[in-house]
Amino acid sequence: VTGGVFEMAGGGKGANQAVAAARAGASVAMVGAVGADEFGERLLEELAGEGVSVAGVARLPGVATGLAAIVVDEQGENQIAVASGANHELGVGDVERAFGELDLSRARCALLSLEVGDDVLVEGAARAAAAGVALVVNPAPARPLPPELVARRPIVTPNAGEAAALTGRDDPADAAVALVESGAAAALVTAGANGVFVAAGSVGVERFRPPGVSVRDTTGAGDTFSGVFAAGLARGWELDRAARWATAAAALSVTKPGARGGMPTAGEIEAAVAS
Repeated sequence: VTGGVFEMAGGGKGANQAVAAARAGASVAMVGAVGADEFGERLLEELAGEGVSVAGVARLPGVATGLAAIVVDEQGENQIAVASGANHELGVGDVERAFGELDLSRARCALLSLEVGDDVLVEGAARAAAAGVALVVNPAPARPLPPELVARRPIVTPNAGEAAALTGRDDPADAAVALVESGAAAALVTAGANGVFVAAGSVGVERFRPPGVSVRDTTGAGDTFSGVFAAGLARGWELDRAARWATAAAALSVTKPGARGGMPTAGEIEAAVAS
């Protein structure tokens, strides 16, 4: 297969979400892992340049930094192949050390994604609970959540495909309800141009529609949504307001190429919401 243009940029779900939250105005510290290689150093420099604290990111010798090859078609949709590398080598001890060094006195929200092992997720959720902060889980790549994590009643933010994989329900509204019924405090199912379907408690499903945009590249839209949503919760906002903000941010993110190319600032998000 020939053709196309090659570009290289920082990525990883956790890192993308950290950047999205930072651009939205949150103070962000990341816990994760990279290899002791050139890619790892570059990723850490990029994160630090975005204002993300990387003190909690482990540098693992003898392990490759996680990489993804992303192919984007003419409609802006993507296919992704991932070599997880250091992400799968992150251990509970690394999380314990990172949280032990973080100042959680002003922390308001913890955001987890599934590019790390279940034991790490469970430990991260326990640390978040001990700190008394809101817990948001982006269940991507989709797999069943550990029971110990579900018991923490997280807010979950899957896309429609991930929600279908988790619940067996193709309709995003039905899937959002099913996720709440299975233990989530709330479920926000993103469905691209069809908007975001939000279920919380027994009040039914609310739908937030995104502003109309010209789609260039959908890579990172879900990460933008989760990061900005978490930033909204960290501001002390109610779920609905944070969801509206995140919906607008995700729409803006697809107007430029790359997972982070279109991630908006707080001012840009506010302007989109106001319009």
